[in-house]
This record gives sequence, structure tokens and C-alpha cells, in this order.
Amino acid sequence: MITDVPGVLVGHHERVGGGWATGTTVVLVPGGAVGAVDQRGGAPGTRETNLLEPENLVQHVNAICLSGGSAYGLAAADGVMRWLAERNLGIPVGTEPHEVVPIVPAAVLFDLPRGDWGNRPDASFGYAACEAAVGGPVPLGTVGAGAGAKAGSLKGGIGTASERVGEFTVGVVAAVNAAGEAVDLSTGRAFAADHEVDGEFGVRWPDRPGDVEAKASGLNTTIGVVAVDAALSKAEARRLAVAAQDGLARAVRPAHTMFDGDTVFALATGDRELPGGVGPVAAARRAMVLDTLCSAAARVFGRAMVHGVLNATSAGGMRAYRDVWPEAFE
Repeated sequence: MITDVPGVLVGHHERVGGGWATGTTVVLVPGGAVGAVDQRGGAPGTRETNLLEPENLVQHVNAICLSGGSAYGLAAADGVMRWLAERNLGIPVGTEPHEVVPIVPAAVLFDLPRGDWGNRPDASFGYAACEAAVGGPVPLGTVGAGAGAKAGSLKGGIGTASERVGEFTVGVVAAVNAAGEAVDLSTGRAFAADHEVDGEFGVRWPDRPGDVEAKASGLNTTIGVVAVDAALSKAEARRLAVAAQDGLARAVRPAHTMFDGDTVFALATGDRELPGGVGPVAAARRAMVLDTLCSAAARVFGRAMVHGVLNATSAGGMRAYRDVWPEAFE
């Protein structure tokens, strides 16, 4: 899970049922982390992403907020800021400990049709997700920002995965809400199934068509975070986010459409140094290590997306994978 990266905490808050199907997921890094972002697709909903450009002043972020609710859901980040400010976590801007500005980039996905109009995340969702944040197992499926998510013709959800790369750990959490399909509807096999490690998906791929109609799911957006315990610059962290988008494209078809605002944040906690030194040989050595981390980021993002779909349960009138191919879990 993404929480296998030391110093990374994840919390969810959602409302499902009674006219609700939406929520918020927060990735907290209380110790701070170098942040970056890569955005693809034609319909993004984001906050505080320009400051993550390598040439801009701010280097570290305190949290990433992922939320449902379309542009309305960006309000959830206000609650994350309040939670952090109460703990004096943020960029110091004065002489007193409480004089800080928490840095909370955010991205939202489109799930407005899943519940009654007006039922969408606000600041209380972000605050509650922070209160629920832990460094252990991350709940999957129809939780947090994945509560109202849809992946093509099936219910989407929250997924997570991680991989050890030498001395480093790369982890991902993703809210799968794609216009494209994450599963081949003619066989029931996930497109990123070949990235499975040690039977982690826990299913027997059914190899039969599903009784589900393939149809475009309208406005969407898959959003997520890739984290690593390496000491990276903002530019290097952005390469990690770029590579993670490749994993997204492996997991859904098509990806990055005009109806998606696919956004991936990267967090580098800095616990472990990459090879150092001066000169072209040292630079090449560092680039090679970064390349292995980027390759892992693509694989891990694809695996996280499969977990999001397989662990989803029906909500908001959407059928889940386990409803269409129940024999896969027998």
C-alpha cells in the first residue's frame, strides 16, 4: 500500500446511501515532502498545482486532497488546511508557531450524478479524512474519493499498491473514475492484470463476457498520488508523476480523454538519498536510479487501479465487478 512508504498517512471520509455517493481521500505527510504533479486529459479540476512547477518557490507540501464533487469538492481542501493549521503544520510565515500556511494541492473527480444534487464534499469531509488518517492498511473500493467513482461501465473505487525498488519503496493510491473501461468486457480480465504480483488481486479471471452494457460514462477523471521515500528534486518528482500516468494508460482504454482530467501527484519524502557526485558519470548514475523508480511508478499505478475496481461495491446505481463476475472471487 502507499502507506508502505514511511511517513505517508491516508484517511478517507465518505457518505454512501440516502442520496449520497461521494467522499474525500487525504494523503498526509506530516513531515513534509517534495511535491510535483502531472495532469492529462481535457477536464481537470485542481487547486494549488501551479506552485508545484519546478521553477516556483514552494518545495514541500503537507498533504494532497483527492475528492469527489467535481469543482465543488475542491472545498474539501479547506478542511485539510484547517486540520494542519491546528497542528502548526505548514510553511512558516511569521514569528509564532501558529503562523503557518499549510500547502495542500488538490484534485477532484466528477461523481455528481451518483447522488442527489447538492450532496457533495465540503470542508468537513477534508477535516474528517485527516482525522481518520493512519499509516497502516488503507480501506479500498467504495470509500473516500472512490465512493461515487465509475470506471467505464463498472463501479470504480479507491485502490492502492506498492513495490520495493532496491532500497526504495514506491507506493500509489488512486481513485479510479475513468471514461474508459478498466476491464475487457468480453473476458472479464482487467487490462492491467499482467502487472499482478504474487496473486495479489485474489481473483480467477473468468474469461467470459459480462452481462453489462458498454457505454460511455460521461465526465470522469482518475486522480491519484505516487509516493517514494527517495530524496528527489521537484523536477525529478514530476518525472515520477509523468511515469505514473503511463500506468493509468495501461489500466484503462481509452485514457486521458477530453472527458477526463487525469491528475497524478508525486510526493518524495527524502528519507533515502539517490547516488550523488559531480560530473557526467554521477549524473548518469542518478538518472538510472530515477528511471527504475519511474518504471515502478507505472507498474504500481496500474496495479492500484485494478485493486480499485475489484474492491468496489455497488453504489449510486452502478454495478460493481463482483456483481458481474461473481465467480472470479470463488
